[in-house]
Amino acid sequence: MSADAFQFFSINTGSTEPIYRQLVEQVRRRVASGHLIAGQEIPSVREVAQALAVHPMTISKAYSLLEAEGLLERRRGLAMRVAAQHKKAQPAAERIALLRPSLERAAAEAQQLEVPAAQALQLFEHILKQGDTP
Repeated sequence: MSADAFQFFSINTGSTEPIYRQLVEQVRRRVASGHLIAGQEIPSVREVAQALAVHPMTISKAYSLLEAEGLLERRRGLAMRVAAQHKKAQPAAERIALLRPSLERAAAEAQQLEVPAAQALQLFEHILKQGDTP
């Protein structure tokens, strides 16, 4: 399942955001969007650590934080899974609220780099469209 683990998460090693935080945010977004739903199993700590070449404690920390938030539930001897209360996607307003901090950071960076708003929006639209293609 290591190939699945590799596709399940992606990390940016050049980011200032710690790897465990990147993983936490990815799971939050997938649950919020309904991509991950109640009862769905997630790759094991070992599988993710091997696939991403990251220390297992980093993955374990992310999973523990998600468990403490109530997004994941641990089952003794079995894979962790999405907690029962997450049966469907969150309302659009809540998903947008999750996206806002990332867009605020991107807007601040565009302003600091003196990239015109029209060009920044064009780039964002291009990036969004790339995500739609396989």
